[in-house]
Amino acid sequence: MDDATPSAGIPAPDAALLDEYADRVLSVAERIPPGQVMTYGDVAEFTGRGGPRQVGRVMALYGSAVPWWRVVRADGRPLPGHEREALEHYRTEGTPLRATAAGEQRIDIRRARWDGSGDGVEGHI
Repeated sequence: MDDATPSAGIPAPDAALLDEYADRVLSVAERIPPGQVMTYGDVAEFTGRGGPRQVGRVMALYGSAVPWWRVVRADGRPLPGHEREALEHYRTEGTPLRATAAGEQRIDIRRARWDGSGDGVEGHI
């Protein structure tokens, strides 16, 4: 690698740490009960590491293996580009929804938010 390479001098991320973090994020996503959600920030707080963007990155790369529709934006909007599929899951699971003034469907975060209690997983919200 020469100095003209954009990543010259920048250490590569530790794959083991990324894998551990991704496993933690995906583990939390798997535990969210049907009909409930956690925001990206909730998942980050629950794991005790990273932030909403890091959780979003893990979900974008690896989230298809877990109930991805249960990890949501703080404003309750379904994942862009996957709205129809997400809304089908929400309706099937009985996730509380609300209509906006513009007629869009969003998750009712106050009623649908899961705090992580009752499953024995370490962490908190």
